[in-house]
Amino acid sequence: MIETTAKTGRKDVGTLIIASLFIGLGLITLYDVTTYSDSDSVVFPSFVAYALIFCSVLVIIYSWLKPNPHNGFGSGDWWRRFLLVASMLAACLAMPLSGFLPATAIAFAGGLIAARHEGWDGRSAIIFALSGVFIMAGFYSLFRFALGVPLP
Repeated sequence: MIETTAKTGRKDVGTLIIASLFIGLGLITLYDVTTYSDSDSVVFPSFVAYALIFCSVLVIIYSWLKPNPHNGFGSGDWWRRFLLVASMLAACLAMPLSGFLPATAIAFAGGLIAARHEGWDGRSAIIFALSGVFIMAGFYSLFRFALGVPLP
């Protein structure tokens, strides 16, 4: 039997909250696509919304059935978390002004700096920069040419 949060000192409450927020975002997306006039534009966001809802429900069920007392936010580097969120928001705000590739570069660089715990040297910076260029060019080509998605 699973006890309440106050009794167990449950640390995975954040997991439950975020998974619930993702379910809400998925439902908002499903509602939003009902306003799309082009039926082809509905497929991708609907699929992602259903997948998001399904996976979030699985996370909630798993978390309730098998709580993890060691799961939680921990005492890691908060500047990394802030940088990741800030770079994603900056990319969203920059995309209408600068276009897809510069905005993606902002998000990629911020996420990479936040995720790289080992430190930086010249060689790793060049390797990551080149791999970022190839990844962004690949996504741009996929969306623009293969899927025909108009990009800013």
